[in-house]
Amino acid sequence: MNLHTTFKGKKVVITGHTGFKGSWLSIWLVYLGAEVHGIALNPPTSPSLFDSASIKNRMNDNRINIKDDQKLINIIDRIKPDFLFHLAAQPIVRRSYIDPLETWQTNVLGTVNILNALKVINNNCISIIITSDKCYDNQEWLWGYRETDRLGGADPYSASKGSAEIAFSSFYRSFFNKGDSNILIGSARAGNVIGGGDWAENRIVPDCIRAWTNSEPVSIRAPHSTRPWQHVLEPLSGYLRFAQALKDNPKLNGNSFNFGPNSDQDYSVLDVVKKLSTAWVNSSWKIESDSDIKKSESSLLKLNCDKALAKIQWQPTLDFESTIEYTRSWYSDFYSNSNTISAYDLCLNQIKSYTSSAKQIKNKCI
Repeated sequence: MNLHTTFKGKKVVITGHTGFKGSWLSIWLVYLGAEVHGIALNPPTSPSLFDSASIKNRMNDNRINIKDDQKLINIIDRIKPDFLFHLAAQPIVRRSYIDPLETWQTNVLGTVNILNALKVINNNCISIIITSDKCYDNQEWLWGYRETDRLGGADPYSASKGSAEIAFSSFYRSFFNKGDSNILIGSARAGNVIGGGDWAENRIVPDCIRAWTNSEPVSIRAPHSTRPWQHVLEPLSGYLRFAQALKDNPKLNGNSFNFGPNSDQDYSVLDVVKKLSTAWVNSSWKIESDSDIKKSESSLLKLNCDKALAKIQWQPTLDFESTIEYTRSWYSDFYSNSNTISAYDLCLNQIKSYTSSAKQIKNKCI
């Protein structure tokens, strides 16, 4: 299961490589020795991890809108990737209320354009379509959603992700499950990732960092809502492992997998804020009272990841304390030690630490 062996020297396309998760995945794949090609718009935030870590200098950076189907076909056909990870999306729930059309166009039609480009190219390619834990029709159950549970969502973002999953299933059953198909494909569902280098709007960790670096209180909405918090490296490790498993076992073609933390890792938004605050002088917070904002937030959403353990031998590595510590230390070093260590090396060091911890957990289970 050595990832270096799987990805070294391989051509890998990442859509959304300028975003938070895409930047971390780009760094990891460069470290694994892959030839990385990105397809995305400009970084969505300033600052951004993509720019702060100078990732552009280590990969092939293509600024293309995934809604442009012909440009997408042309570049993917030119690259002829061995692997493709589709992460490009409009990822913010609250923004989906402000601009639902853009959310639907990017998350659904953009995904359809990726799937159609894969249908057109002639080379063999293993593809992972990343959606979200919010693709499920959330009933706020106490137990985790399984991959066979109903898709859907009340808000535009969640509904668009459920629809992207339906598009994936349709393309698989129509085009990619034939014996002569050159495409092996799967979908991956994860959410509520935190970690260093995220400066997106309306996310609790970046909101904290922005406020506290300016000595201001952070505004908290839905403080008692619980989330299955996980570090960004957890789902990324799942995506890489899924792609590797598809290569080794084509019978996994067309599968979907959840990638989430352990079931006992549900903590409230306020728990996260309090844990992070211990590293920041004069950190404080205030609770928002806007009921309309609270309505847009789910109180509970969690995933069942038994299938990933059983089928591809993936399991989470970090507990809640470690997840917060990875996140806290990254931002602390970025803001206080930027003259001695680069953002790229901060990420690389955590990737190496995470990989080592994952190996130890695996060895204990053998």
